[in-house]
Amino acid sequence: MLKLEVNNLRISFRTNNGAVRAVRDISFRLNEGETLAIVGESGSGKSVTARAIMGILAGNAMVDNGEIIYDGQDLLKISEDDFHTLRGHKLAMIFQDPLSALNPIMRVGKQLTEAMILNNKERRRDGKRRFKRMTALLEKHIIASYAADGADRRDATLQKINKFKKYVEHGVRLQNEYNAAREAMLESRDLVHEVRLEVKRNSERTAREALGRWARALKRGYHPYLIAQSETEYQAGVSRVAARAAGFKLRDAESMLQLLEQLEGKISESLDTPEPAFFALAFGLENGVPLPQGREILSINQQANERLRRDFLDDFLVDVQRALVSSHEQSLTQKAAALQALEKALPVFEKDPLVESECRKAFAQTAAAVDQAIDPMRLNKDNLSYVFHTSMKTNIDRYFRGLTSNPREEARFLRDTKKRERLLKRNKAASSVVPVNLIDLETARENLGRDVRALIAQYQATGVSAVAPSMDDAQALVDYLTDRASDYGYKLTKSMAKHRSIELMDEVGIPEPHKRFRQYPFEFSGGMRQRIVIAIALSANPDILICDEPTTALDVTIQAQILELINNLKKQRNLSVIFITHDLGVVANMADSIAVMYAGKIVEHGTADDVFYNPQHPYTWALLSSVPDLETREKLEAIPGTPPNMIIPPEGDAFAARNHYALEIDFEEQPPMFRVSDTHYAATWLLHPDAPKVEPPAIVQERIARMQKRAQTNVQEGGATL
Repeated sequence: MLKLEVNNLRISFRTNNGAVRAVRDISFRLNEGETLAIVGESGSGKSVTARAIMGILAGNAMVDNGEIIYDGQDLLKISEDDFHTLRGHKLAMIFQDPLSALNPIMRVGKQLTEAMILNNKERRRDGKRRFKRMTALLEKHIIASYAADGADRRDATLQKINKFKKYVEHGVRLQNEYNAAREAMLESRDLVHEVRLEVKRNSERTAREALGRWARALKRGYHPYLIAQSETEYQAGVSRVAARAAGFKLRDAESMLQLLEQLEGKISESLDTPEPAFFALAFGLENGVPLPQGREILSINQQANERLRRDFLDDFLVDVQRALVSSHEQSLTQKAAALQALEKALPVFEKDPLVESECRKAFAQTAAAVDQAIDPMRLNKDNLSYVFHTSMKTNIDRYFRGLTSNPREEARFLRDTKKRERLLKRNKAASSVVPVNLIDLETARENLGRDVRALIAQYQATGVSAVAPSMDDAQALVDYLTDRASDYGYKLTKSMAKHRSIELMDEVGIPEPHKRFRQYPFEFSGGMRQRIVIAIALSANPDILICDEPTTALDVTIQAQILELINNLKKQRNLSVIFITHDLGVVANMADSIAVMYAGKIVEHGTADDVFYNPQHPYTWALLSSVPDLETREKLEAIPGTPPNMIIPPEGDAFAARNHYALEIDFEEQPPMFRVSDTHYAATWLLHPDAPKVEPPAIVQERIARMQKRAQTNVQEGGATL
């Protein structure tokens, strides 16, 4: 499943000396559960790309072209408020220096809980907005679908929708009660460690206080689906524990610790139980069926779900499907109108030069038609339709701004150049001339035509053969609504956040998390600080994790541990990861695909096997030649020269001046992206059919041979590929 798509991204930065072309027309895709490594020297544009995805570009940044598509939205064109619902919650980032992401005078536990609570507030707000919007659409289209058949089902529909809302909201209350009890049990388990620590310190008073908090947490932790005993029996046991805790003396430590160990096992057993089916149980309660007792949760869930489906959901899903079909058919009708508007407007956007009045008028008509053609009840968003409005507006504004600004900029450059020449002729000091900074009118014009043609092609392809929503789509919408209700109904308390933070610290490999929770960042080593930053990034369970050289500042041993941690977390959480580094060796065992960047462009892209076993670009060869390993006896080859000045990018291949294998054409024309295989592409003239045959350097060939031999051995032994 595609998670993120970057298309023709171009970013510059305004400086006193001119515009620095940091990213130049790069494109890539990131799939669910995949790690994409972006590799290149400092200044290649890696981090700028990552910051563009996160919406944290510097104030002097200029997005000249392109789009970054996530969840049907172009991240380059959404507002800062919209980014608040994504940044941290859906998109998270780990920076190179952990201290840049940590407050040095705030305890790490506070920083973790603060991040969780803030994300929870945003998640609740976003969940409520989505739930209300979708239930309103559901109600509208159910009524419309019956009206189209000549039936007036308004009252029945409103009654059914209101019942659904009531069941869902009751389910959220049950979930909150369960979560509160579970968090109290987690707190009691954490307090066991605290009691042990205080007993070990021979601190009677603080141990007694911890035991008191432990008893109170146990009391709050009762829930029929967590605890095996009846509530009366459980509370009687808690009262006995509380009485012993109140009179605790250090001489009683041994017997108290034995009791703690016994209860700790029962607590852990309780926390391992499956989660109840809250929506189904709430339906039963609303219809007079009491909560089933016992801890056979799977059996209880099955019975509750069967009752819900038989008595309500099957009938309700029929109406949901009718609503989806109604919305779908309305969208198809609107698509037909939008297609006509697009075909009529296409000649306007293919003129050279464009006429502003015609473009503005055509844009207003087509954008409105396309927006109306979007199916609002479709969960999988149509990227082309969603970004059409913002993409067209941006390119129209850029084109007509360039028509007026480009002549002024050229006149300014000519004026400054003549002034400098006059000063030089008189043997006076003269500052260099700021290079001319022009808007690419041709690209803006081409983008307008491209966007219209792409949407025409899509509407022509899907308008006729579009498949009507099925009952599975109806079930997916009901699941979506219950998830959104859960989002807005779940309030994370400070106590819950604390114990989740301790769990996260333990998950990322921080020893003694209960003790470390109250420490400051300066009390941690560099590797431990990075683990805290990773825990903060994971606190909202994001879809995409961007790692911007997270191991560069760490020693080799800790570097390996952090890489292994990120790899394990990716597998456990099914994360999509963008890993940025200047060292190809770092990503050898964790990347699914690799994009090699140089001077703002992707010069080679392929799977990890493609890039390591069959590298094609001389820059990739140079990177592989400079990676140290234990088996290479030859002197490592440094890349000669320095990266080019990106205020005035080279006309040809930017790597040509540093390339031992450069051809004459490399200095004259940028190479296109040549296809090596279905998964492997490289931008080098050496892949042109008429180019001379060039082999990689000997050190690269030897390394490839060793890696292939090691990979074959590992496969035979059931080990890793690289």
